[in-house]
Amino acid sequence: MMGLVLDAWRLLDVVLVAVEGEVDATNAEQLESFLQARCRPGEHVVLYLGAMTFLDCRGLAVLLRTEAFTRRHGAQLHLAAVQEVPLRVLELASVHCALNIHADVQQAIDAISAPQDRRPSERGQV
Repeated sequence: MMGLVLDAWRLLDVVLVAVEGEVDATNAEQLESFLQARCRPGEHVVLYLGAMTFLDCRGLAVLLRTEAFTRRHGAQLHLAAVQEVPLRVLELASVHCALNIHADVQQAIDAISAPQDRRPSERGQV
């Protein structure tokens, strides 16, 4: 099993979090604690998942709670570079359409920066 590696950077009103490895029942709490310590109310969050190789239901629950937190505080969660296996989990759980999913970090940041009336209304686009 691959360990979990987490890193974060602050870019104006966006926190960029890189998640590397497998997110499962053994470390989902670690991811959630990391996010809670770095995400401020009203601040957009971009999760770079290009190196996340696995996601189980506990990890999915962390993503959904983070999305609810950002939305409740007037911000957004964006997922960038979601790999095939984690994306399949999102699809099987039927939550991929409710999440902002982008091909890369730049697209996620561009979506956050776009004026509200010019943002794509359809979610879950890869």
